[in-house]
Amino acid sequence: MELKQATAGTMESGDIMIQIAPSDRPGLDIQLQSSVAFQFGDQIKNVIHETLEGLGITQAEIHATDKGALDCTIRARTTAAAVRATGCDVWKD
Repeated sequence: MELKQATAGTMESGDIMIQIAPSDRPGLDIQLQSSVAFQFGDQIKNVIHETLEGLGITQAEIHATDKGALDCTIRARTTAAAVRATGCDVWKD
């Protein structure tokens, strides 16, 4: 699947900014910045990873800047960035 650089989310409290870019390296390289990374970093990365794999994206560079987002917000922002990066509409039948 071909990717272009895309972003979704904001830097507001309770949100997360997800930036997706193409990568030459195999796999998903997830870089996380979060004040709660010590406690919830693994969970945040897992939600991003599972969401992207579920959308068929298996090779990309992801930068996530978390401001206390819940899992549902992380999934929504990751999905929005993936749709923008691929041009594929995941909500279309």
